[in-house]
Amino acid sequence: MSFIYRKGRSSVVVVHGIPSFRIYNAPIPWQHTYKYLGTTLDRNLYFRDHIKRVRKTVIFYQARLNGMLGRNSILSLRNKRTLYLICIRTVLTYACPVFAHAAPNTLKKLQVFQNKFCRTATNAHWCVKNSVLHRDLDLPSITKYMKDASERFFPIAESHPNPLLFAAASYEAPRPYHFIRRPRNILTGPSDDFTIEVERLSELNKQNVK
Repeated sequence: MSFIYRKGRSSVVVVHGIPSFRIYNAPIPWQHTYKYLGTTLDRNLYFRDHIKRVRKTVIFYQARLNGMLGRNSILSLRNKRTLYLICIRTVLTYACPVFAHAAPNTLKKLQVFQNKFCRTATNAHWCVKNSVLHRDLDLPSITKYMKDASERFFPIAESHPNPLLFAAASYEAPRPYHFIRRPRNILTGPSDDFTIEVERLSELNKQNVK
């Protein structure tokens, strides 16, 4: 793969003039995307193809768990939540420090699955807000969960004895308005409106409990 930063997505696999590689005189074709350690990389590092593959996997799992997570399930809400955290959210957020900085519209496609789970698990009416369901189930938004995971990951990577891992994790994130975004941008970027609303309701709920 040939990685390149640009605002628009290029249909060209590799820049003209770059020679092809061979092993035992067999050509190695250039690729638009490649799955590496469970993460689908694209040459622009937008992670749209990764999100697309993750969505297909989650749909597959949800179809088989619908009898336990659906509206007609006799499982308790606590067990439904546990099953979701173990089987669904782990798939949605696997290796999330790598792609948590992706465009908000891209990550929103993952949040949709959690919204649907909250609604079907609680058998909530259509007029109940998703933020209220997240509060009742004590679930952070997907963006918040990935940000927390990134905050735990980077200090560990920076203290790792492997110099390559240290060098890969130790850098200054581009400014928020720059078109190039890197994984550290999730640590400094502002929260989206949905995450802010969920955290506000959760905080009010904690104060009422006290």
